[in-house]
Amino acid sequence: MRATPTSPRLEQVTPDNVEAACELRVRPDQEHLVEPVARSLAEAYAWGEIAWPRLVYDGDELVGFLMGFFRIQWRPDDPTDLRSGLWRLNIAADRQGRGYGRFAVRAVAEEARRRGETRIYTTWEPGEDGPEEFYRRLGFRLTGESSGGQTVGALEL
Repeated sequence: MRATPTSPRLEQVTPDNVEAACELRVRPDQEHLVEPVARSLAEAYAWGEIAWPRLVYDGDELVGFLMGFFRIQWRPDDPTDLRSGLWRLNIAADRQGRGYGRFAVRAVAEEARRRGETRIYTTWEPGEDGPEEFYRRLGFRLTGESSGGQTVGALEL
């Protein structure tokens, strides 16, 4: 019997899947580049409606976690600079390179567009081992800004 191909989909974090979400791990060489899912979920709780945490499933398999942000005050000195984008992206170590990260970024972009946004932002750790090339391939351009020591990129929708 042939396996039916599946497509990735988003699911909300629930009591039934939160433990699996917290166990999701990126590759060991990437752990310094992204926060663990448990920390992201704590931040999602603290930020309420601004945070948009979602799990990425392929069939019944949890393959990733993303967290979008919507209309957050970007700079403390400018209450009019409200931005939306991708806050976190964790793809399971053994599931990378299969398009799940691209799917996650597109999902955040679609949600931002649905909310009336025309651009999304993300940040990443600079350096040769960082994800800059991944984001650049998806169309993010450097803004020349930094946030918390991270590089800021923007994607026009």
